[in-house]
Amino acid sequence: MKIVLTGSLGNISKPLTEILVKEGHDVTVISTDPDKQGRIQAMGAQPAIGSISDLPFLIKTFTGKDVVYCMNPIDFTARDIHTWDRNMDNFSEAIRVTGVKRAIVLTGWIAHLLRSIHPEKRFQALPDTAVTFVRPGPFYSNFYHLKDMIRQQRMIVSNYGGEDMVAFAAPEDIAAAIAAEMNTPAAAGLHVRYVASEELTCAQAAQIIGEAIGIPDLRWIVLPASQVQQALEATGVSPEAAGLLTEMQENMHNGKAQHDYYLNRPVLGKRKLRDFAREYADWYHQN
Repeated sequence: MKIVLTGSLGNISKPLTEILVKEGHDVTVISTDPDKQGRIQAMGAQPAIGSISDLPFLIKTFTGKDVVYCMNPIDFTARDIHTWDRNMDNFSEAIRVTGVKRAIVLTGWIAHLLRSIHPEKRFQALPDTAVTFVRPGPFYSNFYHLKDMIRQQRMIVSNYGGEDMVAFAAPEDIAAAIAAEMNTPAAAGLHVRYVASEELTCAQAAQIIGEAIGIPDLRWIVLPASQVQQALEATGVSPEAAGLLTEMQENMHNGKAQHDYYLNRPVLGKRKLRDFAREYADWYHQN
């Protein structure tokens, strides 16, 4: 198949590229970084240098392809988080114009619950395309962003945590699930696939990470959403972005995220948090 991947050579798209090239597919990887061109080619894929915010570029790149993978990470440092929605609109329009019949869209296990942005609604106007929303839980790699908090406060603080159950996901397992989805026929319309590697409470996850890095009493503390939002804004995060982040976390704390997840519970992936924690510990002590 002729497949287009977004996400450059990130945590998901790099292993996904490796899987699809090995399977013999014709893979094009979109990246905004011209310096990635050689690395993409070395992996056996074709680079397409451009931005997903550029609709004509997307249309050109999607033309003649069988499957597209749409990945649009939220930039919480941006002043206007609705750029994320506009990029999703670009994906949908490029799919409609080019007539691509299969799309895999990375959203997240709380995407359907959000009030401030609506990533999945953007694809409802594609009745002739089989669209699968891949909904992973929080990535293991999110712990990289918590390094300073852990080191300085010896705890993790958010408006979810403690005994809240989280379906953590390894990027490698997400890539494997996306590749499997691409190779699975699907009827036109909207579909959902959850992805998880290990189901743990936040307290259990903190203990695993803490033991690995030498802080065995590491805790994951829950604070009110208003307090978390104020703290985020104090670090320079825009009120809009801080509100989105606390909204996402609140849906993990109040059980809404877990409700639909359990109704569509996936087979868990191979990579467990302890596997990641060993690598994280090496990185943590070097940075």
